[in-house]
Amino acid sequence: MARVLESVRRLLVGRPYDTERLNRRPLGRSTALPVFSANAWSSIAYAPDEILLTLALGGTAALSLGPEIGVAVVAVMLLIVMSYRVSVRAYPEGGDYAISRANLGPWAGVTVGAAMMLDLVFTVAVSVAAMAHYLAAVWPVLGGAETPVAVAGVVLLAMASIRGAGRGRRTPALLAFGLLALLFGMIVAGLVQDALGTLEPATSAALEPVPDPAFADGLGPLAMAVLVLRAFSSGSALATGVEVPASNVGAMAKPRIRTARFVMLAMGLIAAASTLGVMYLADRASVVFVLDPATLQSAGGGAVPADYVQNPVLAQLANTVLGSGSLLAGALILLVVALLVLAGHSAFKSFPELASRLAADGYLPRQLLTRGDRLGYTNGVLLLTLAALALVWVFQAQTALLVQLYVIGVFLSFTVSQLGMVRHWGRQLAHTPGTRARQAVRTRRLVNLVGFVVAALVALVVLVTRFGQGAWVALLAIAAMVFVMSRIRNHYDAVASELDLTPTEDARALPSRVHAVVLVMSVQRPTLRAVAYARASRPSSLEAVVVDLDKDSTRNLLAAWDRLDLPVPVTVLASPYREMSEPLIRHLRAQRRTSPRDLMVVYIPEYVVARGWQRLLHNRATQRLKDRLHREPGVMVASVPWQLSGGRGDMHRLPESPLGQTRTGPDQ
Repeated sequence: MARVLESVRRLLVGRPYDTERLNRRPLGRSTALPVFSANAWSSIAYAPDEILLTLALGGTAALSLGPEIGVAVVAVMLLIVMSYRVSVRAYPEGGDYAISRANLGPWAGVTVGAAMMLDLVFTVAVSVAAMAHYLAAVWPVLGGAETPVAVAGVVLLAMASIRGAGRGRRTPALLAFGLLALLFGMIVAGLVQDALGTLEPATSAALEPVPDPAFADGLGPLAMAVLVLRAFSSGSALATGVEVPASNVGAMAKPRIRTARFVMLAMGLIAAASTLGVMYLADRASVVFVLDPATLQSAGGGAVPADYVQNPVLAQLANTVLGSGSLLAGALILLVVALLVLAGHSAFKSFPELASRLAADGYLPRQLLTRGDRLGYTNGVLLLTLAALALVWVFQAQTALLVQLYVIGVFLSFTVSQLGMVRHWGRQLAHTPGTRARQAVRTRRLVNLVGFVVAALVALVVLVTRFGQGAWVALLAIAAMVFVMSRIRNHYDAVASELDLTPTEDARALPSRVHAVVLVMSVQRPTLRAVAYARASRPSSLEAVVVDLDKDSTRNLLAAWDRLDLPVPVTVLASPYREMSEPLIRHLRAQRRTSPRDLMVVYIPEYVVARGWQRLLHNRATQRLKDRLHREPGVMVASVPWQLSGGRGDMHRLPESPLGQTRTGPDQ
């Protein structure tokens, strides 16, 4: 059985990697740009959708505001990118968690760590949900099956991460650059068609959204402001992922800081240009995108055609500009799918690493520090997988619903980390000599201050406009994670305090006396081996203990023990309720009360079976007993194994046949 399980494990996971493979060659600019920008660029696949579906609540007229809101969102994203380009000078190996913890204290660091972990979970959920919708745009047969497709995407990404797949650099770079080439080619072609007046309307242009009841009376100044702020908060998803290069400076080629700053600038400019192009073409092609296609109606107020299928904005533009069903349109959509997969894979790499850092600082279980066979943090991957699957299943792979919870955590971490950078530069300014050097520090502080103000305002807008749509759930989740992590840290601190040596600790101190107790459940070879080991340790006292679970069995066991003539006294403990652990523990406690400094050692014979499935047949009672004894102070448990040979018979009796029935109590 063990060999079969090991074969299955090797088939799924692969052969182990040598630890030396951790030392990988750093990435140059041309490779680091697509690898660490995939998360940010993938936002282009759904940020325009979020803007348009929010504006659609106000009816067709509100959709014309899309390009202006796109400009505002791009401006915020570029300001945050510039702030991170300044932050990376001071914390090239840090990231938001390290910045916040170093400058604002542990609570701020834990809050940012919780927000970042939640962001990465949503990155996976949003990426696979968007991927499912884009696949349905290429293969309509997948329409309505977005949730199973997204679930399969999470599972495949998890398996790839556990196997260590996706560690190559060329394939992600080629896919990302291929997407950019087709995307900007489509934008340029669309702009040319628009200038020549040949740009065709999108398939959804013949439809119009039914205004939300809240805006049924028209868009007055207040209603317009609310709608614009809601659309802006949804479109702010474009800024997600811009922090990834700042957290991976150590993986970049020297000079690392300069390489990271170049990557962040190029990443931001490319995301800005592509977003502005998509938003402009969506307006010119009259693209309509709503949360629920059932709320659409034809331009004349009639019903929507029965065969109409709503595709994401980028897919609609690809079919409009490049030709519906054309090879280029299909290639562009599939490359968008590939980019979303890369974004999800990036989160599967970042989440376990962040969790391991938090675990190293004592805020998460230390099991998250363990690397698997393929050098990944397997436990972190499994934790992320379960969380992402839960989100995808609960929200039925609806990207719009997931984004509502996504953005608040992103801007919370932005805000706190930028505040930490403002404080960092303030401290450094007090110790910086020279006018020119002090002016440089002031400039950097000003940039981070602007970034802090912008991020805080966006976070406030998102919280106010999206509180009822789910932002409160994200805040509650972050608060719960902070509480749990603080309790974990308190536990580890308490354990360390209890286990650390004190100045008066004597490493040579011995217990006053050692009392040995052999638990006897049958007169067989394992029991005699346990007695022999106990006698060989030369304890201060030695006794055999029998728990009387059955009168007849106990009587036969004592008779067999007398025939062996062993120099070990036997104590029989009454157990009227047929329970083994409590009578034994009462006996041990009674002895320790008379000599609290003495040590009690309980010898327990156990069977070691030859086959894995046979474990179910043995050692069940002894395992429970050991778990109970481990909680008793001053009591040690010594397991005495007896290796059984094969399956010809697990009970090797003593050669003396006149002993009769020699077992008592439950099977071990």
